[in-house]
Amino acid sequence: MIRIKTSFKLFLAALAIGCVCGCTENIDTSSRYVFTEETILSYLEKHEAYSSYVDLLRKVDVSRISGSKVSQLLSARGVFTVFAPTNEAIQTYLESLVEEGLITEPSWDAFPNQHKLDSIRKVIVFNSIINGGDEPEAFYYTYDFPEKSGDEFILANLNDEKLSVRYVDKEPDSIYINKDCPISSTERDILSINGIIHQIGKVIAPKNITATKYIQECLDEKKGDFLACFRVIQACGLLDTLNAVRDERYEELYQTGQIPNLVGMTSYGFAEGEIGYAPKHRLYGFTIFAEPDDFWRSEGIDPQDPDLLKKLMQWIIDNHQYSEDDKFTTDENYESEDNLLYQWITYHILPMRIPKGKLVFHFNEYGYNLSKPLTYSIPVYEFYTTMGKRRLFKLTESGASNGVYINRFPITDNGRQGTGEEIGCKPDKVGALVDADSPKAILEDMTNCIVYPIDAPISYNDNVRDDLQRNRIRFDGMSLFPEAMNNDIRLKKATGEDAKHVYIPNTVRTYNYFENMQQNADMNFVYYNAWNDDWCNLHRDEMKAVGRFDVTFKLPPVPRRGTYEVRYKVLANGNRGIAQIYFGTNPDQLPVTGIPLDLTKDCRNALTAQEVGWVVDDPNDDDANAEHDKNMRNNGYMKGPKSINSNDGTERDYNDRENIRHIFVRQTLDPNETYYIRLKSVLDSEKKEFYMDFIEYCAKEIYDNPNEPEDIW
Repeated sequence: MIRIKTSFKLFLAALAIGCVCGCTENIDTSSRYVFTEETILSYLEKHEAYSSYVDLLRKVDVSRISGSKVSQLLSARGVFTVFAPTNEAIQTYLESLVEEGLITEPSWDAFPNQHKLDSIRKVIVFNSIINGGDEPEAFYYTYDFPEKSGDEFILANLNDEKLSVRYVDKEPDSIYINKDCPISSTERDILSINGIIHQIGKVIAPKNITATKYIQECLDEKKGDFLACFRVIQACGLLDTLNAVRDERYEELYQTGQIPNLVGMTSYGFAEGEIGYAPKHRLYGFTIFAEPDDFWRSEGIDPQDPDLLKKLMQWIIDNHQYSEDDKFTTDENYESEDNLLYQWITYHILPMRIPKGKLVFHFNEYGYNLSKPLTYSIPVYEFYTTMGKRRLFKLTESGASNGVYINRFPITDNGRQGTGEEIGCKPDKVGALVDADSPKAILEDMTNCIVYPIDAPISYNDNVRDDLQRNRIRFDGMSLFPEAMNNDIRLKKATGEDAKHVYIPNTVRTYNYFENMQQNADMNFVYYNAWNDDWCNLHRDEMKAVGRFDVTFKLPPVPRRGTYEVRYKVLANGNRGIAQIYFGTNPDQLPVTGIPLDLTKDCRNALTAQEVGWVVDDPNDDDANAEHDKNMRNNGYMKGPKSINSNDGTERDYNDRENIRHIFVRQTLDPNETYYIRLKSVLDSEKKEFYMDFIEYCAKEIYDNPNEPEDIW
């Protein structure tokens, strides 16, 4: 939560601040409140150090279809954070454009055409301002900046991009924006009526180059710490894929009003007339987890060796960085998906750009307290599907791990009376550390990609696949959709309405926004980002299919062939709908599985809870508790996991009747198949919803293990 000084809160309440940067309207300054304090614009105007910046503010439009200038925006009501460059900073930036060959002299008169002139003006202005919109606390003092170097601000700037912060350990007063734009140690935290000002000594001007261009430059100039990784990516023909930035068709439809917001939602969970906001963009992104070149040198492989690809292939074979079940070729046709080198490198890449603060999410796990956000407790994890051949990729972090790891499988205190915490980890189960704080990490240089160095090699080998199968695989519903991460939809730490209710455009009526989801025309799909709500979901948030829904999701792969249970977790409060579930491999002809899933049952009611076999645990009789759980499983239900806990101080965990898991599939699943789940309403109602939190795979070796019963976590 962004903090704000009490004095400013008082007159913000009087202002009744609203968002003023609508795309289709001019800025209304006629009803501006008058105080003895300054607006951002009036303050900047009174200080000569910002005269060049003020001149740009008066020339740059708020949007392509707006008649208002940014200067009007900063003189009106609002909540803004402005990183104001000095005259010297702007002049230095013009000199850098001369060095790049864009202009011939460091002057605004030197631009070859109006388009380039307007573009550069917009770069300086749009990257320097964060608009808090309708959030009265959404501006940033320096003490509200992200806590770790490399972390991004919660809100994007006017250019719809996230700025990041960098701290210098030996210089406690030094703060940089986007790595190298210094904030003045004296001219900072300048409070105004409509926001706050920080003076910066360098223009914030990200190069906005794609991963493809960045990687190609590194290869051409033989620079950087990941030449071996980048050479493999190039050889495997992945540079074209890594060039994707945004869906231009969606951009056009949104800008022309053909992707409307969802107005007047009236289903359960929404106030009358509430709005679901459609995403502004449909961006693409990538995250690469890479062994640095130093690792390869330690293995006797020179990243610049002309025979690098052959030597890497041999290293992969010699070190058994594959599974015996894999089918692959080892020839020089590296662009083939059957090639071993292709399969190996694509396991290092996720089809989403994951910033540092979102590698895993700490919210509702047992023992965690949001008031101490950097004090972790039990392991939390994310399961994703990699690029190339569909394979599982696990990210995890705990209080004992000291960082985020790939494919870590610790020993936990997972008894009924245990703590759930990591109490050890065998050397061969440690996994690879994601060294996000390393200077080698490439966090800001590419507009669509992040590269994290790892401290150990990774691959989808037999040990990893076996360990994944021995562990329950619980994945949040929103982890199915790379677009949710790429477009800053998932778990955004903001309370504005545009972040709270996100309407995912209807597949049939408008646009297929989530590639891994298909909808019918009679429904609406809304993501509820419950940042300020203390709900007992996996990460607080939830997905809602509303109306006469018929929705299909593509699921992650399983790690090994075997018998699995597939489970679906709900908050059984009686306000949902009823859905028939279909499950299988052909999305057009999915077979029915079981009887309809009835979410109208309110398990908060003790009698209803008894119908599904729910009995509160006896803290003094674990054997009886286990027997109650067995009886509940016989009815196709399970209690919610103990690992999820509410932070509101109430008993909302394993002994909360509202938390229920439904077992809806028990069958053989194959890692080479793609599985889908379809949820179809059996009610004739436009206001009922089908809620979704998480799904989990559980292998028979876990749920039917006579020696070590499945834990309750």
